[in-house]
Amino acid sequence: MDRSRDIQNRNDIERLVRTFYQRALADELLGPIFTDVAQMDLEAHLPQMCDFWETVLFRAGNYRGNAFRPHARINSMAPLSWEHFEQWLAIWSSTIDELFAGSAADLARQQAALTASAIMRRLERIEDFEPIAIQPSARLETRR
Repeated sequence: MDRSRDIQNRNDIERLVRTFYQRALADELLGPIFTDVAQMDLEAHLPQMCDFWETVLFRAGNYRGNAFRPHARINSMAPLSWEHFEQWLAIWSSTIDELFAGSAADLARQQAALTASAIMRRLERIEDFEPIAIQPSARLETRR
């Protein structure tokens, strides 16, 4: 796969998000959160996630949602931990690494880490926290 190309447009974002969710849904830790708890409909969820990332990466302004609200709802049904967010980031980062390289890809990794840390901080309501590392963790292997 040629990863010499950066994320450039909505089609690239959709490719990234779709590939990420295929992996996350198959993951032993994350899959049940998406399927059993959130009962996520990927085809309905995908456009919203693409809007989010297109807004983050290219300032498109088409995401009007609240990224915290669905995580709070899920957390009320099945508590989310740092382990969930670390695994989410590991899969996200490895997917980016396999598909793209460049400043937008770097920004996607950085923003994911900041977003995950902010959401987890709000969920735990703690003052002191360490932002999650941007690099893929050693736990990266997809659990099956």
